[in-house]
Amino acid sequence: MNKPYTLALLFTILLYFSGSKKSSAQTTIYPRITGYFSIVHPIGTWNKDGFTGNFGDVYTVGFPFGMNILKSDRFGVSFEIAPTIRTEHGISKVNSVLFHPGAMFRFKHGFTFIGRMAFETNGRFGVTPVFNQVLVKGKNASFFTSIPVPVRFGNNMPASIGAGLQFGVSF
Repeated sequence: MNKPYTLALLFTILLYFSGSKKSSAQTTIYPRITGYFSIVHPIGTWNKDGFTGNFGDVYTVGFPFGMNILKSDRFGVSFEIAPTIRTEHGISKVNSVLFHPGAMFRFKHGFTFIGRMAFETNGRFGVTPVFNQVLVKGKNASFFTSIPVPVRFGNNMPASIGAGLQFGVSF
């Protein structure tokens, strides 16, 4: 089995047995700081030249990690750093590091919208709307999935929009 999928399965099992949901009588004290780490697989990118997929001759994978400062049940701010590894012609290297601060808008049933600014060390910049859903909520950790939609400009390249699939654990 592929290592990322094995890790995701292991996280799911651990979170399932990590504890029960918070009781409704228990209140959360704000502000509250949480952390997370994850893996993101870009699906592809569209620009004026057409679609470029991620699973062909070139493969890119990112490892976002960060800190959330939750101000209330509905709002927080997030600070994320995401190193990206690119594999091409049998050579793997760190392609870029993304600095990704954003505002979190939290809704019922574990859904969160995060509007992020994006600053990449490869010279690209832009915004990333992120649609996030908690899949398994444990007492001390939660397993989540996200769909980031990066919009990028700069570095003498055409403007682009992409989509990805992210899996992670927050604690």
